[in-house]
Amino acid sequence: MVIQMVSRYGVALFFVALVSGCSSTGLGASARSDECKWNRSSCIYEGAYEPGERDYAEEEAKRLNRAQSERLRRGS
Repeated sequence: MVIQMVSRYGVALFFVALVSGCSSTGLGASARSDECKWNRSSCIYEGAYEPGERDYAEEEAKRLNRAQSERLRRGS
């Protein structure tokens, strides 16, 4: 009785793991990220900025750089 119950749940868990694994290995952002690692120029946008976008991008880059610097300091 216990063996049947374990085998049923084991099979069910196997299929859940299989389905969740397949959905997370799609070619969405991951494939684009890999492409950018090997060919940076293919990911650089050369178009015009919208009003205020350049300032926002610069401030966000500064914020991210500060956050990364803090993480590196704490890790040392």
